[in-house]
Amino acid sequence: MIDDELYLASQYIHQIAEQVTRMGSPLPDWFSQLQQMGPTGELEIQQLSLPDFKRLILEAVNVTNNTAFGLLVGERLLISSHGLLSYVSSKSVSPKEALELIARYLPLRTSLMTAKLEHTKTHTRFVLIENCDLEEASQPVIEAITLTIKNLFEYVTMGLCKVDGVSIASNTPSHLSLSEQLFRCNVTYQASWNGFEVPHELLNIAVRASSSKALFEAVHRCQDELTRLAKSQKLSAQVRSIMLERQNNLPSLAVIARMLNLTPRTLHRRLIDEGSSYRDIIEYVRHQLAMDYLLDQQITIKEIAFMLGYSDLASFRRAFKRWTGKTPSEYRTNSVKLT
Repeated sequence: MIDDELYLASQYIHQIAEQVTRMGSPLPDWFSQLQQMGPTGELEIQQLSLPDFKRLILEAVNVTNNTAFGLLVGERLLISSHGLLSYVSSKSVSPKEALELIARYLPLRTSLMTAKLEHTKTHTRFVLIENCDLEEASQPVIEAITLTIKNLFEYVTMGLCKVDGVSIASNTPSHLSLSEQLFRCNVTYQASWNGFEVPHELLNIAVRASSSKALFEAVHRCQDELTRLAKSQKLSAQVRSIMLERQNNLPSLAVIARMLNLTPRTLHRRLIDEGSSYRDIIEYVRHQLAMDYLLDQQITIKEIAFMLGYSDLASFRRAFKRWTGKTPSEYRTNSVKLT
């Protein structure tokens, strides 16, 4: 069983609630009851479970009657709301370094997504990967995160490196025009990936004078915070993050145990204590990655089976039908019909 643990910086939760009230709508009663008086006298909510977070997003979209709710949240997030992420990325000397730092330290702000860089012939892509099944809340959450990270990237590169295009894997929404206005570039929905891309020729321009000491200090602070978060995070969540980071070669229990400085037996026992297991987690990760890969028509189903560590195509087909009730071919065909 996959746990419902969620890490999301409190500033983001506050901004979601603020956006609801700003649009003249009431906050859900159950959410209001979770709020507590903070040290400055303002109402605060420090944390939500994953089911509560998804419920909040869906109810926010419903009560405001606005499918672009995620975009509106992402647009209003200030650079300062990103904490150490904005601090370390502001020490980058080039767009390439900024992308690398944002991808590496995104976990400081949320466990909802991880990021990686991919390279095509002409562009570098900042790719967002869902760490959990957001279900119907996926589109507004991805739109919000993609927009706010794009804004952060263009801010720390001082406007010298503009994003060339945005890709969103979900269906084309009724607010497409608004989406392109807020992203200020071409937005492709029903894509095979989530994120944005930047032309290669812009990546190595100098955006500020180099200061190795300032960058070292910022990275050191981020690493310390990552260590602190890892200690407070459930072991099953750490294992899931490791697998998603190494999605093209899913590590074995023994390899993950070594990475976490544990014996395989200890790792197995602690996962069981949390109500999880290595098998549960790898099944979950394979399920999520399989659905993502099947959206890309250029990857064959046989290649996907191999990428996910299956010894043969039949085993992958059986597993996928168990997860979704459909064969991989049926799932891919249905996805194409929606485009």
